Amino acid sequence: QVQLVESGGGLVQAGGSLRLSCAASGHTVSSVDMAWFRQGPGKERDFVSAIAWRRQGTNYADLVKGRFTISRDNAKDTVFLQMDNLKPEATAVYYCAASRVPFTVYPPQNPRTYPYWGQGTQVTVSS
Repeated sequence: QVQLVESGGGLVQAGGSLRLSCAASGHTVSSVDMAWFRQGPGKERDFVSAIAWRRQGTNYADLVKGRFTISRDNAKDTVFLQMDNLKPEATAVYYCAASRVPFTVYPPQNPRTYPYWGQGTQVTVSS
């Protein structure tokens, strides 16, 4: 089993920044590929960004590319999402996800890729 706990959400004005964290625990957590998804009120859960174990390769949704940055600290078994220039449409619950299968095999944008999910952290962007 892999347990994921998100933190760092909160209320921020448009144009501001937040840094989300996802702490992983369990067996062989340093070898998992990880991602962030978000789900706004009445919306589907959408892909935000992903980071692989191999060479720490990254993927970003078009709407956040250039403003969000994903990274990981393998020594701390933690993945981060730095969110800059936040817009009101970014308001959502942000979820961390992990998979033991490399993204070279399954697409990181598909939520069905991930068997492990955190409980989510709320991000609210005011205009």
